[in-house]
Amino acid sequence: MVMRTDVLVVGAGPTGLALAVDLVRRGVDAVVVERAEGLFPGSRGKGIQSRTMEVFDDLGVLDAIRAAGGAYPVGMIWQNGERVGEHRMFDQAEGTEEVGASPYGAEPWMVPQWRTQEILFARLRELGGRVEFGREVVGLDQDEEGVTVRFTAGAPVRARYVVAADGGRSTIRRALGIGMTGETVDPNPILVADVRITGLDRENWHVFPPSGEGAGFMAICPLAGTEDFQLVAQFPEGEHLDVSLEAIRKTVTARSHLAPEDVTEVRWASDFRPRAALADAFRADRVFLAGDAAHVHSPAGGQGLNTSVQDAYNLGWKLGAVLRRGAPESLLATYEEERRPIAAQMLGISTGVHRGEIRRGEATRQLGLGYRDSSLTAETRPTPGPVHAGDRAPDGTVDGVRLFDTFRGPHWTLLTVATATPLPPLPIPTVRLLSYEAYGTGVFLIRPDGYVGWAGATAEGLVEYAEAMGALR
Repeated sequence: MVMRTDVLVVGAGPTGLALAVDLVRRGVDAVVVERAEGLFPGSRGKGIQSRTMEVFDDLGVLDAIRAAGGAYPVGMIWQNGERVGEHRMFDQAEGTEEVGASPYGAEPWMVPQWRTQEILFARLRELGGRVEFGREVVGLDQDEEGVTVRFTAGAPVRARYVVAADGGRSTIRRALGIGMTGETVDPNPILVADVRITGLDRENWHVFPPSGEGAGFMAICPLAGTEDFQLVAQFPEGEHLDVSLEAIRKTVTARSHLAPEDVTEVRWASDFRPRAALADAFRADRVFLAGDAAHVHSPAGGQGLNTSVQDAYNLGWKLGAVLRRGAPESLLATYEEERRPIAAQMLGISTGVHRGEIRRGEATRQLGLGYRDSSLTAETRPTPGPVHAGDRAPDGTVDGVRLFDTFRGPHWTLLTVATATPLPPLPIPTVRLLSYEAYGTGVFLIRPDGYVGWAGATAEGLVEYAEAMGALR
């Protein structure tokens, strides 16, 4: 027997779960398969940037994300068992009170990755979606109508489309023969572990610089919303890392004033070599790559998880439009067109942060990213204002209307600002504002992912654009 579905999502990490949530709320039959027997247990990607908080608002998980996490603590530098000074981990944001600024602040919100996944999984189940664990992919075949995916155990799945969200060592990507181009960011292996520690406060991110005796840096960060700390330690090139409790105790003792018994438990541990790599293509016919399957980042700067969730957010509405709203299949070609350049840009930033060439701050918040050069973008005004077609549509409360409340949901939104130009009757939410300086003047059609798709001085050409996007069905 072959199971059939509209979209098969391979991988139950943040990317796959966010995509499945978006698809299911659009009425798309989507199934997530995961080769492990449960959700990933570690903290790994713990920083949620402002733009991703906006995405989580739309997906209906913002309150849970806020309740589960907290703000990043101030860094504290230690030397010889003494506190020698504070270290700001992020450049202080300017303009956070400006109109149109993100309502969720400028600094990232800390939530351990395992908790983010639990929240997205719960939301998916609430919407009626499902994840099948213990389903390891061994191969796939494509034809003009769909994809058949085979597993080590259980029935094959026949899907109209497949999304590979199965990580940096993606089985799907390798099966498709899509290469990755990249570089080693740092030849030194890094240990990352979730541990329980006594003897350190939870008000600081504790940083232990290299001692000069061959030991690399070590940082111990309290994980918001938990009793755990995330430990990160660098080792010399070529050294084999031992992730046992005893070995981690030795590392902590050698690089800090803490005693071995202060490390009471190792809850999860892993080692990795920081690298940056970009898939040569994000699509092969009916199969798409998203998240780490498409781009692998250094964890510095907190770009990997955020870029991955936004891949899902970009692809979700497009698959929904093609499968449920009659949009042309050519719409799906814009996924790679829009997301691959963004991923390349974010890879450069995360590598720069890792090497100390870029500070965490404006470049890492992802609020300024957009799609002005996309073939989906139509800017018809002779003189655009502060917001162009292709830009993120800013929030704001004007005349008692909060824009994000209007945008929230799987639909398009029509917005006019400072113009009384006649509008055609469209079956989508419509908001007219007398003025709002964040936008300037014009008619704006807001995409389901919160970017301006079309902008004009009048509504001329609006209906034709909206029909082509499937926005009116």
